[in-house]
Amino acid sequence: MLKGLAWQPQQHFELISEAVDFYPRMLTDIAAAREVILLELYLIESGLVTQAWVEALSAASQRGVQVYLLIDGFGARRFAPEERAQLKTAGVMIQEFNPLNWRQLSQNLVRNHRKLLLIDHQIAYVGGFGLADMWITPETAWLEVALRIQGSCVTQWAQTFRQSWPSRPLAAALCPHPPIHWPAAALASDNEGRVVTGWGLYRHTIKLSLLRQIYQAQEQIWIATPYFAPSRRLRRALIQAAQAGVSVHLLLPGPKTDHPAIRFAGQRFYPELLKAGVRILELEPRFLHAKVSLCDQWISIGSCNFDYWGLRWNLEANQEARCAALAQQVEAWFQQAALDSCWIDTQLWQQRPWWIKIQERFWGWIGALVQRWH
Repeated sequence: MLKGLAWQPQQHFELISEAVDFYPRMLTDIAAAREVILLELYLIESGLVTQAWVEALSAASQRGVQVYLLIDGFGARRFAPEERAQLKTAGVMIQEFNPLNWRQLSQNLVRNHRKLLLIDHQIAYVGGFGLADMWITPETAWLEVALRIQGSCVTQWAQTFRQSWPSRPLAAALCPHPPIHWPAAALASDNEGRVVTGWGLYRHTIKLSLLRQIYQAQEQIWIATPYFAPSRRLRRALIQAAQAGVSVHLLLPGPKTDHPAIRFAGQRFYPELLKAGVRILELEPRFLHAKVSLCDQWISIGSCNFDYWGLRWNLEANQEARCAALAQQVEAWFQQAALDSCWIDTQLWQQRPWWIKIQERFWGWIGALVQRWH
């Protein structure tokens, strides 16, 4: 039995593609908040996007909403001190997870990579988003999705936030007392959902749950991840599924990536995956940053990448769902992304330039060292 929060019935899910769509929805919900706002982010950089959010959070705090912001010591290193001061002056409670410590370098590997916006214990947004201008840059905006959630899974996300918050105790507003009156959209739904988390190599419910769903899939598997450096166990599961006749697709970044080394390290696994019948697509016009998995009608969306950090050191959290309507939306999103992707051909891949093969071997060797060192 996997250790994780229990499945909850009657959840309402809404998939929102593109930051230019979900940022405004989030800000609208923040403007309507009356009690509490919880915001947990890894990447936050000062710019046009962050400036708008600082103003919105400050305004919420000043009208009496309890606002809690949890940022990561590494991911928020480009978050201007002036904007932090503005939030604190407005009454926003800010905590920094694992501030960088140059005396204990290994400790710096542990990062809080979770992404969550929770409003009044009624609405939650999760995904791979942060606050930075690269999500809205015209024509090259990072490809991202956000999942808007209503139902009792919102309470599970509040519990996850409390576990991440570095100091104790927290205000009573962070511990809602039942009953919570969920909106009709949630109560009319028969969809199920639960929150799964990961922290460290042996406490990773996200990974274990994905593996189980891959082994149980009957028709199709789609996985999108910006950083693909999978474990042997995950590769074996994908290969076995493809050989059993399941349609397996991997949507991965193309040349436009913020970490080329991880892309090269992951490409060394292409030949064995392609040979087994796994279809690999690389998004070409812009960077893929979404973390989405679909196995038949099971969906997982959240913060977790399939790389060394996501599976070994980071605090991660995903929303899982069993929902036919959401599965259709997610599949349509994958199909749309496929139109802008290069399908990797086995024969052409074998003829790739020698300098690419060298980089694959070099960064693959580095990756293997990282795994052994841990």
